[in-house]
Amino acid sequence: MEPNTQTTTGADAVDTAIAQGIDLDGSAIPEAKLGLYQKVMALEAGRQRSGVTNTMRSRIVRIGAKHLPQEELNRMLVEADFTPLKDKETAFYYGGK
Repeated sequence: MEPNTQTTTGADAVDTAIAQGIDLDGSAIPEAKLGLYQKVMALEAGRQRSGVTNTMRSRIVRIGAKHLPQEELNRMLVEADFTPLKDKETAFYYGGK
């Protein structure tokens, strides 16, 4: 893998860049944006969780909708014994497509 590819791909690339205060293109992230992000993430860190499988499903839907057709994602959810896509998720993630 090329050195630049390693820093801009994968699940941790954005978190690493934020922690360094440097965008993936090498430019500095403005303090106001970093501060707001950190404030909102601190609020999220204190939120009570409802369960790991609920969070897993939410992430699968949010990220899967970017990469998979609706029917395929829904089928995969059902096959993995998750709740199928809800009407509001379908409208939100696939309504404009």
